[in-house]
Parts: sequence; structure tokens; C-alpha cells
Amino acid sequence: MEAAIEYLRGDATAPQAKGVKVIAHVCNDLGRWGKGFVLSLSRRWPEPEAAYRRWHQERARNDFGLGSLQLVRVGPTLWVANMVGQCGIRTGRSTGTPVRYPALDTALARLGTEALLLGASVHMPRIGCGLAGGRWDLVEPMVRARLTARGVRVTVYDQ
Repeated sequence: MEAAIEYLRGDATAPQAKGVKVIAHVCNDLGRWGKGFVLSLSRRWPEPEAAYRRWHQERARNDFGLGSLQLVRVGPTLWVANMVGQCGIRTGRSTGTPVRYPALDTALARLGTEALLLGASVHMPRIGCGLAGGRWDLVEPMVRARLTARGVRVTVYDQ
């Protein structure tokens, strides 16, 4: 049964739901953490950043790369999903956008499977559309196909 995406004003790091919750966001493939939504995550919990940096440092021995998903538990019923869906970062000389839609789609499919196993709802900002430079009209159909079409409840938070 397909669920609808719920849109709320608020902070995605404070999910408005009962039960098991996953906060999803997009990371780059360079091991960099320090701008955008990740700052809000790091203000609340040190674990997602520490796990992401370790994952990147040990990438020769794990699955780190575009399209990968890392779930980090930050509370009894709360997880953070680090999704690698961004190639590099924007710089003053950048052309194009760092978001990689196929990688984001792959990570969302993995997230859908994990959310179903956990019995979790998913909470996110408009992933891939901030520093990664993506367009929500391209990301939203992926969220629908990979999450809500599979019955995963999704809430998108706008500040």
C-alpha cells in the first residue's frame, strides 16, 4: 500500500512521529562533513559524523562509495541514514551539480529495504537539493518509488 509523502515545517533532526524513525540525508564521496544539514545532525549527535568519517577512512575494506548507505543508531528508536549520493563538493570553480541521481536512487532503494526491516518511518530535508545542487522535482519521484510505493512513511521537513 503506497504511503503519501507528508510535508511539514520544522527540523528534520526532530522527527514528528511515533515508533522507529530514520533521519535520511545525503553525504559526499570525499569524506567531508561540515556544511549544510550535517551541522544540525552533529549538534545533536556525534555518532553519525564519526561513523561516516570512519567509513570513508576504511573505504578500501568496506562498501563506501556512491550509492552506499550507512545506518547509525543514535537512540533506542532513532537512526541516521548516511547516503552517499554526491560526487565531490561545490567549489568556486565548480560547473554542474555534485548530486548523482543514480547513486541517490540506489541509496534510497537500500534505505527502503532497511526501513521496512526496522518498521521505521523516514524523515528528511529535501535531500540532495541543498549543497548537492539537485532538483526536488527529480528527487521526489525517487523517494516515491523507493520508499512510499513500498509502504514506507516519509516526512519531508522544510525550515
